[in-house]
Amino acid sequence: MTPQQEQAELIDEFNMFDNWMDRYQYIIDMGRQLPEFPEEWKNDQTRIEGCQSRVWMHHERQGEQLHFQAASDAAIVSGLIAVLMRIYNDRTPGEILETSTDFLGELGLDKHLSPTRSNGLHAMLERIYTTAQRHV
Repeated sequence: MTPQQEQAELIDEFNMFDNWMDRYQYIIDMGRQLPEFPEEWKNDQTRIEGCQSRVWMHHERQGEQLHFQAASDAAIVSGLIAVLMRIYNDRTPGEILETSTDFLGELGLDKHLSPTRSNGLHAMLERIYTTAQRHV
């Protein structure tokens, strides 16, 4: 699926829930499905500053694509990572840079996250886009 198709599917999934408590639970459940993040990757180079909780993001180039893996010590942030991985993981740098972040507003995350979690989400996005720019 293209990033845009993934975004549309994610928006449809969020729209199935009537309230934000159910959406938060869905986000948390997504985070529980993240692959295990090796302890040796939890270091200053992979740590993302600007997040209230601790967040680490590792990447490697696999052929033309960038493969990201990330983890957090907070359940809701792990879910936000899962949302971003669904859209941006295993994409080419060009695909990443061409993918809009407008879907976050359509999901309602811009209105329903605390300011510190919103800052963390944007710090993770910045890391993804900066990584893609370095690999173009």
